[in-house]
Amino acid sequence: MQGDARVEYPVSAGGVVYRVGDAGVEVVICGHQKQSGWTWGLPKGTPDPGETLEETALREVREETGLQVHLEAPIDSIRYWFVRPDDGVRCHKTVHFYLMSPVGGALEDHDHEFDEVRWSSTEDSFQALTYQNEINIVEKAIAMVS
Repeated sequence: MQGDARVEYPVSAGGVVYRVGDAGVEVVICGHQKQSGWTWGLPKGTPDPGETLEETALREVREETGLQVHLEAPIDSIRYWFVRPDDGVRCHKTVHFYLMSPVGGALEDHDHEFDEVRWSSTEDSFQALTYQNEINIVEKAIAMVS
């Protein structure tokens, strides 16, 4: 029971990578397959020591998607609670998201963390993304682009 009283406040950063084509705005989503089905999300991760949130977002997006990106503007942050399974510590996490556009790289070069990384139409991303708070971030990103 000792671990139940501990609360930590981890921070991450990531991005909504977008492009505008004939079919409208598309965004990059990242998925991994579990026994229960696919989990889809946005690229994001934890800062390395000394890294700014912007640097973290750029690095994590590059690693997780294989794309080189340009950071355009902050979108918003999401916050959520979870319990870390290894030690039972309650965490109130904040994830900062940035609007990004691709300037190079290739989705095929994404890291091993995801089984599939792909461009997704706006509507498809709303259907595919697992968490509502990330759907809300994509909605805000699309509003910024439009």
